[in-house]
Amino acid sequence: MAGILDGKVAIITGAASGIGRATSQIFAREGAKLLLADMQVEGGNETLKMVRDAGAEAIFFKVDVAKAAETAAMVAQAVASFGRLDCAFNNAGIDGKAGRIHECTEENWNRVLAINLTGVWLCMKAEVAQMLAQKQGGAIVNTSSDAGLIGVAGMPAYVAAKHGVAGLTKAAALEYGRHNIRVNAVCPGPIRTPMLGKLLNSRPGSEEKMARAEPLKRLGEPSEIGEAVAWLCSDRASYVHGLPMPVDGGYMAT
Repeated sequence: MAGILDGKVAIITGAASGIGRATSQIFAREGAKLLLADMQVEGGNETLKMVRDAGAEAIFFKVDVAKAAETAAMVAQAVASFGRLDCAFNNAGIDGKAGRIHECTEENWNRVLAINLTGVWLCMKAEVAQMLAQKQGGAIVNTSSDAGLIGVAGMPAYVAAKHGVAGLTKAAALEYGRHNIRVNAVCPGPIRTPMLGKLLNSRPGSEEKMARAEPLKRLGEPSEIGEAVAWLCSDRASYVHGLPMPVDGGYMAT
């Protein structure tokens, strides 16, 4: 039986670990041809081996999403390798250093915004331009966060960037819907990734505290985000557009 992404060409950034790796494996299972992108070459190549072992056609591309020339080259490589671009998951991101607004350094602010927000914009610029040139539509999913929908203390740059991603997603949906380019975002809650793992390891009892705040009473798994992304990129979500979608165990319902 064909997968829901059978034959589609997809770009996934932040593919070296966590949500990006899990999503890459799900896209491979669902039949996509993949360009996996990340700054981390070793982890990226590990993900590449996983998806190739699963039978997917895939390549790895090293990219700094905060640099326009590199995101443009990434899209060009996907087209050179597979002939077109059908969907993209702009997922690369960092958490930055913890601290309140008056403690956040300019260096930390600029770095987090450059990767988490400017990087999404630069990826979208190149992806949308390619999809417009093809005149066949497409689907783009960006990674925002529950922290892009509500305030969170102690991480001002991250919260600002993720709110920006949610807003950018809505703006793009208004601009490109007439071209059948659907743009949505996923807003993960606490997901068991290496990024969250650093926090859990540094603060004893934090996992239990987070789980208690979730209606499902547990943390999420990276694959649970990946399943949502695959659906949003598939034709099954053909009327879903401009949505920053919480995938958070029900936290936003509290």
